[in-house]
Amino acid sequence: MEYTYNTKGVCSRKIFLKLDGNKIVNVKFEGGCDGNTKGVATMVRGLTVDEVISKLKGIQCGRKGTSCPDQLAIALQQALDQKTCK
Repeated sequence: MEYTYNTKGVCSRKIFLKLDGNKIVNVKFEGGCDGNTKGVATMVRGLTVDEVISKLKGIQCGRKGTSCPDQLAIALQQALDQKTCK
């Protein structure tokens, strides 16, 4: 399954997800802090959606109230919800 999420409140603009069932195959951020987003994307590859959501949900960047990792958790949750609704 491929899913695109438009981020809110962070420097990155979009997150592109590729999932195989509940496993993360690939994550790519458009925009944001290049090294950080590449690092996060690499670290979550091969993990389950649930593992990543539990680890990244709620992480904040400064006073933004969210972060690129938090936005990734939100994107994964939405992708999971969309998959469940089909």
